[in-house]
Amino acid sequence: MPTGAPTGAPAGATSVLVVGGSGFLGGELIRRAADSGWATAATYATRPGVAAGAAATVDWHRLDLRDADEVDTVLAAVQPDVVINTSSGGADWAVTAEGPVRLAVAAARHRIRLVHLSSDAVFSGRASPYDESCPLDPVTPYGAAKAAAETGILVVHPAAAVVRTSLIIGHGRSEHERLVHDLAAGTRAGALYTDDIRCPVHVTDLAEALLELAASDAAGVHHLAGPDALSRYELGTLIARRDGLAAARLPSALRAHSPLPGALDVRLDSTATLRTLRSTLRGAREFLNGPGPSPG
Repeated sequence: MPTGAPTGAPAGATSVLVVGGSGFLGGELIRRAADSGWATAATYATRPGVAAGAAATVDWHRLDLRDADEVDTVLAAVQPDVVINTSSGGADWAVTAEGPVRLAVAAARHRIRLVHLSSDAVFSGRASPYDESCPLDPVTPYGAAKAAAETGILVVHPAAAVVRTSLIIGHGRSEHERLVHDLAAGTRAGALYTDDIRCPVHVTDLAEALLELAASDAAGVHHLAGPDALSRYELGTLIARRDGLAAARLPSALRAHSPLPGALDVRLDSTATLRTLRSTLRGAREFLNGPGPSPG
């Protein structure tokens, strides 16, 4: 374990546990934390992830958030200074709603700082833009599970930080970027909605901001989303142009005319949170205006 506090770590803190480390954001957090000198551990549900450039420094642990004893065992074994929870089980209530509360109970018991990643899905889209003070009003099972997790976490671990974000983009490996490539190639059915508005954020920017927040003692709800409000179709067009794809081939549609439930216009206002951080969250128009992703 390194001596002293690594760069980006709170005074006296040297270790972080990334729950959901095998995921897209989890892998980026592992890389950034290891590069900043944190002793880094991570959990997985099925198999360990591959965090390029940091894999050799990661202590992997299997974790099922549905099992309270397993949660407590992993935290007791790792004994991190900070836990960052990026896991999600979709609309599975036991994983997405109840699991993070079990994690928060164990973190509070072991006096471990907790940063929990939530989603803009906790809002209906009827009152955009949304700042941290807006009441929760989800309209999907996934959004309801995320909202329940937020509420439970802050009850059992009041010192925890809950972070809401939007569509996460970057390095060509996000689900949104893969969808654009598939649609442009005609290998997947579907369309990009022109009336579904979000505030995309780059995965590296988000990881850096999460680590900075983890290094603070800030509690409560925080928003970390990009400043550009874009429809999924506009976002897809930017991705296609960056990657040299035929943007004109991307199919478009109105989500309001589709059978899929969900909010339409959800713009997260991150102004209050960003006032407290040094980290910068670029808009999608900025980070997608350049060459395609590197293969790493």
